Amino acid sequence: MKKVFATLTVFAMLSLGSVAVMAQEEAAPVAAETEQVAEEAAPAEAVAVEAPADEDGGLVALHQWLKTKFIEGGAGFMAVTFLCLVFGLALCIERIIYLSLSKTNTKDLLAKVEEALKSGGIDAALEVCRNTRGPVASIFYQGLSRYDEGVDVVEKTVASYGGVQLGLLEKNLSWITLFIAIAPSMGFMGTIVGMIEAFDKIQQVGDMSATVVAGGIKVALLTTLAGLIIAIILQIFYNYILSLVEGLVNEMEDSSISLLDLVVRYDAEQKK
Repeated sequence: MKKVFATLTVFAMLSLGSVAVMAQEEAAPVAAETEQVAEEAAPAEAVAVEAPADEDGGLVALHQWLKTKFIEGGAGFMAVTFLCLVFGLALCIERIIYLSLSKTNTKDLLAKVEEALKSGGIDAALEVCRNTRGPVASIFYQGLSRYDEGVDVVEKTVASYGGVQLGLLEKNLSWITLFIAIAPSMGFMGTIVGMIEAFDKIQQVGDMSATVVAGGIKVALLTTLAGLIIAIILQIFYNYILSLVEGLVNEMEDSSISLLDLVVRYDAEQKK
């Protein structure tokens, strides 16, 4: 988790640095071109100066608009909602990476375990599980390691360790739901603060005009909008993570039943 936060921090610093460098690189050619064209006719100068504005004007305008709305919404509330987005996305990315790495080709693993049981017994099957990544292989390993105690113990071990792996798959999901709840809550709190400011201005001026209350209402609407947008983004990632967890849980349950069938057949063959 610390590595994920550190990576995001470094990425943000590099992004800001690259933006500054790009701004300096763009400013230098424009200045040189302006000096060169200054010696020529005035119409040519106007064309040369307006060309870069046409290329980057959209991005600059968008950045300026976002910065303006961030300040108008109140730096305190907007900063907290933005931090909810950053930390929430960091946890979502960590979960997605972990769950993606936890996927295992269960059919291939079962085939290898079955072949190992036929050729080398339990020890060979344990070696296959030990060299395979993922929760399914871990469940197989824990179950097969208790084979000497009986098939019933293997079944109970598989069920118990399946619950442990489920807990690992759902790790940090509660924190994501926390940030989903905090973001709109901070937006609504900003709404209340903005309305209080609007009524304070009305009380001070003694006149309820649109100009007096516009500032407070703008703060209220902007903070609410930011909180809802961030909550929607995190909710989408959260539901995607839940779908990954459900898929892995289904694989764990199906493969566990197949493993128990293999163990029962192997035990019957050993008793013959």
